[in-house]
Amino acid sequence: MPTATTTLESTSPPVRSPLVGWLAATSVMMGIFSIVTTEILPIGLLTPIGAGFHISDGQAGLMMTMPGIVAAIAAPAVTVAAGRLDRRLMLCVLIGLLAFADFLAAAAPAYWVMLVSRVLVGVTIGGFWSIGAGLAPRLVPEKSVPRATAVIFSAVPLGSVFGVPVGTLIGHLAGWRASFVVMGVFSVAVLIALLLLLPPLPVHEATRLDALRGMFRNRNVRIGLAATFLVVIAHFSTYTYVEPFLEEVTLVGTGRISTFLLVYGVAGLLGNFVAGSMITRGLRGTWITCAALIATATLLLPVVGDRQLAAIGLLVVWGLAYGAVPICSSTWFARSAPDSPEAANIMFTASFQATLSTGALLGGVVVDHSSTSTVMVLGGAVAVLMALTLLGAARRGQPA
Repeated sequence: MPTATTTLESTSPPVRSPLVGWLAATSVMMGIFSIVTTEILPIGLLTPIGAGFHISDGQAGLMMTMPGIVAAIAAPAVTVAAGRLDRRLMLCVLIGLLAFADFLAAAAPAYWVMLVSRVLVGVTIGGFWSIGAGLAPRLVPEKSVPRATAVIFSAVPLGSVFGVPVGTLIGHLAGWRASFVVMGVFSVAVLIALLLLLPPLPVHEATRLDALRGMFRNRNVRIGLAATFLVVIAHFSTYTYVEPFLEEVTLVGTGRISTFLLVYGVAGLLGNFVAGSMITRGLRGTWITCAALIATATLLLPVVGDRQLAAIGLLVVWGLAYGAVPICSSTWFARSAPDSPEAANIMFTASFQATLSTGALLGGVVVDHSSTSTVMVLGGAVAVLMALTLLGAARRGQPA
């Protein structure tokens, strides 16, 4: 029975200029930025896209749920199918597929074609994230790995803070199809950067399905899966509906909501880099703190969220906390399976993407049957449960 999954030929980066290494890490970050922006771009263009295809907002919402579901399946499927294929080539193929998906969306004559493009986006997410999220040790010197990892993961808040607002603005000025054209061109530019800057990334032993199944026998991996599931459910079941909460409870005008969300996004970007240094001193403590802060923000919003100053303060707390979550989750899996870095990234990507869609769906059910305040309280309770899960788990053998 195999116990190892993917063993890289060397975990040390090749002898290259440190500047080139950092540029390579930045090109991976830009690839993830392009993926994240494309994935969530329909949030800002849902109404015009729906009107363009003469469909309801609910039908248009499939553009958001489909990529996450496909990505959860693609994370193991694409990586296993690739075998020993050089990971540099895989990243380039996947970002090329993203560019094709963007151009296909821009030219879609019917909604089913748009959904096909979203399936391709999901494949890219699953494959690119599984490889790219853990590449820092192969690109920069060992002492720079935490900072390089934070740079790569900064693509997530950057997509929300910069990518989607700019894409939405382009869509409103030139039509929603123009937004996807711009993202396609940007993805082509990223492809060129990856080709020029990434070193060869050979794989000594390919990831196998039986080895992936063996990951579930690792107690720390199971704890990581439970913690990721709970904290992502807590976040996406609530944040998906923060806009209607601000309108209904905080009484923020439509024109000012973007300012509130921008403040949240900037805090998330800061939280990502803060986590990059904090996890070196205590991973478990950092992750528990994140869950506790998300719980604090979501539980207090229904209580004091009718005051705008209090609401924006809690959004800052929330943003700081959630900005650190992806890097905490990824690092937990990496430390739980140090001899299987690619398999660890697959577990992170699949669990994160599957739970993202589930959280938004569950939050929608609660909102439809109750209110946005109720979903905030329930999400906060789930975040508390996540913190208790890590606190209650036996410390023996756990990464920290």
